[in-house]
Amino acid sequence: MEENLIENENLNENDVKEPDNIEAIIEGLLYVVGEDGIKASMLSEVIEKSLEDTKVYLDNIENKYKSEIYGIELVNYGGVYKFLSKKSVYPYATKLFETAKSSSLSQSALETLAIIAYKQPVTRVEIEELRGVGSDMMLRKLLSRNLIKEAGRSEAPGRPILYEVTDEFMDSFKLYSLEELPELPDFNNNENDNLFE
Repeated sequence: MEENLIENENLNENDVKEPDNIEAIIEGLLYVVGEDGIKASMLSEVIEKSLEDTKVYLDNIENKYKSEIYGIELVNYGGVYKFLSKKSVYPYATKLFETAKSSSLSQSALETLAIIAYKQPVTRVEIEELRGVGSDMMLRKLLSRNLIKEAGRSEAPGRPILYEVTDEFMDSFKLYSLEELPELPDFNNNENDNLFE
């Protein structure tokens, strides 16, 4: 919520004037609260208007966004008002998220993901031995994207966490099983003979 606010340190209470368009203020507040939404009673306290007037403003905003020229709408679920994207946006949003998932992975993330997919279950130390660099941060990023998950602990000293890919990984890369992964090339030099083995 707070990340959507633009603060002005020089603004004090005496500078706050009665807005010309209270509905614009309400729209801004609805944007700030995001998916948490806000109850009309709380909104009326914030804008210092009666609950009845506040509901009239909300009704006006709801009717305004019913127009086809807007991609969002104001909804009221259980007395909580919030902006949501319209149903017509859904197929495009799905495409956007699928594109972002595949295109936003860095080379390092893809390397780490490949090692886990081919070697799973695998520990962080094993991943780092193959990559030659620390992978702690990369593992956290992949975990946060739900592309990998913890799969118990190894019997090795210290019982390190084991990692494997998730169903989300399979969906993102359109795989039915890990057997569909391409075969790794054979390397003739001894240095690479045991890669991923």
